[in-house]
Amino acid sequence: MQMRLKLTAAVAMAFVGSVASAQDVQVIKIGHVAPTSGQIAHLGKDNENGARMAIEDLNAKNLTIGGKKVKFELQAEDDAADPKQGTAAAQKLVDTKVSGVVGHLNSGTTIPASKLYSDAGIPQISPSATNPKYTRQGYKTAFRVVADDVHLGGTLGRYAVKDLKAKTVALIDDRTPYGQGVADEFEKAAKAAGATVVGREFTTDKATDFMAILTTLRAKKPDVVFFGGMDSVAGPMLRQMKSLGINAKFMGGDGICTSELPKLAVDAVGDSKVYCAEAGGVDGALKKDLDAFKDRYKKRFNADVQIYAPYVYDAVMVMADAMVKAGSSEPAKYLPVLAKTSAYKGVTGPISFDEKGDIKNGALTLYTYKGGKREQLAVVR
Repeated sequence: MQMRLKLTAAVAMAFVGSVASAQDVQVIKIGHVAPTSGQIAHLGKDNENGARMAIEDLNAKNLTIGGKKVKFELQAEDDAADPKQGTAAAQKLVDTKVSGVVGHLNSGTTIPASKLYSDAGIPQISPSATNPKYTRQGYKTAFRVVADDVHLGGTLGRYAVKDLKAKTVALIDDRTPYGQGVADEFEKAAKAAGATVVGREFTTDKATDFMAILTTLRAKKPDVVFFGGMDSVAGPMLRQMKSLGINAKFMGGDGICTSELPKLAVDAVGDSKVYCAEAGGVDGALKKDLDAFKDRYKKRFNADVQIYAPYVYDAVMVMADAMVKAGSSEPAKYLPVLAKTSAYKGVTGPISFDEKGDIKNGALTLYTYKGGKREQLAVVR
């Protein structure tokens, strides 16, 4: 009986000890929002995977913040690339009192959600929304780790004229804040470089039939057709361009610049026919870290990086770094430290924020496709 009592007491003490130990660990919730359902779910999942890798790596470091052991948890939400669902997801994260948010993927969901995060004082870092408006609303909580559409569309517009020797260009956009914004900037830059715009047509981000607008553009014989939108729409569009015998070069922003595009376009990508730019990129000695990340990602998820998983990873890491330096995961306490981020060494290169929350000296990577695979042309700053 005495032995049983001793054993019971020992078990009770161990239980109390484990509870106390669990209570000593502070849980820090990081929100992530992307479309993990719908036409561009492959891109949303890519982003979410980047966040999961960051959370796993942070927890492996056994960090302490403000003298307390911490455990990071990811609260992942799906916005289906829909603004209404995006704001609903944002409100859910606000109500949960997450310490910070990485996302959303699209400008069309990022911009309306940013007001909710701003009102709640919760820092938000977008890894992929490129519409300039996002960081020009005056919200102190808004940051991004990629270049915006002014840089993206402008660089592509100049490249079309100077490098591809285009004299005439036509544009199609999907009427989303991202698609319209990047097409506007392409148009401005192409005109300034000396090209003539022979047509501009519109579609939606869910359309599959483009025969009418492509037939209109075919008659105008453009040297380049620029599409502002995502790969899920660009793929069928390329197939229909081929069926109509449109031999123009096809250009687009980061939304089409994925490893999935050749599958979506089947045999219509061709060699050196499609040109695109990804917001971000590294070269030289910095490429080693990014390549190492991509190798780890492939091993972890049995899939290649689509576009922005490395930028999501860096966004989570930058946020956690600011918490460590501030000694707190409370948004009001670490937000000023986050805003002063300077030369943080990320897998996507050095990260510093300007007064608007935009990345300083943001890079772009230009690509084409050959043999059904994306091929890097140059990194431009």
